[in-house]
Amino acid sequence: MKTYHEMLKMNKDSWEKSAERFFGRTALPEYGPHAPKEDQLYLLGDVFGQIVLDIGCGSGHSLQYMGERQAKELWGLDLTTKQIETARKLLSNQTSRVELFESPMEENPGIPLNYFDIVYSIYALGWTLDLKRTLSNIYQYLKPGGIFIFSWEHPMHDRLIYLDSSFILNKSYNIEGPEYNEGWHKSVIIYHRKLSTYINTLIEVGFSIEKVIDDVLLPNESSDDPSKWYSTQKAELVPATFIIKASKK
Repeated sequence: MKTYHEMLKMNKDSWEKSAERFFGRTALPEYGPHAPKEDQLYLLGDVFGQIVLDIGCGSGHSLQYMGERQAKELWGLDLTTKQIETARKLLSNQTSRVELFESPMEENPGIPLNYFDIVYSIYALGWTLDLKRTLSNIYQYLKPGGIFIFSWEHPMHDRLIYLDSSFILNKSYNIEGPEYNEGWHKSVIIYHRKLSTYINTLIEVGFSIEKVIDDVLLPNESSDDPSKWYSTQKAELVPATFIIKASKK
């Protein structure tokens, strides 16, 4: 397997090539495929006057959502140049303060400590190549009493594949580590981690867990193609998304 820096470069290069097809996708109030939305969960609460940080801010649409709800300051971090440039344009008319950083989430590019009321990450945290380091950074960014909310693809989801008209368990849930991702046609490397690893690492760096959500919301009609990555047929068997809310003690 590649080194940390080789994996980081591989993922960044792939994102620079593919960023445009993700602009505006999976952004607040959405948490992820087949998952309840913020207007149903109300995990963020009233963000009026809050200082917020988006880890993996992408094209900036979640920050735009926060700005529309009158968050006081909008900070974002993303790995790719193209995403940050797009977010900067999208947020150029915000009355809130906007600060954006192009950086891996494992590193602190100059983000202040003990400063944020809310840190969140919408379908991005699982890209980290060093979960403990990233969560430690986030813990330090938050004020005491601040909250951290993130969503990511449920770790059972890519264990199932559709083959010969059936869903089969293709990989072990229990074996963790870096893998070439099938959904990206093996052009990126993402760590497979058990759900318990996310929870236990949050606790290890100091967070208190407030809520874990893996509820599934299905459309009235199933998709026509069960082999699609986020098909409703697969979601009938395993969640596509999980969401965790934690707080800094």
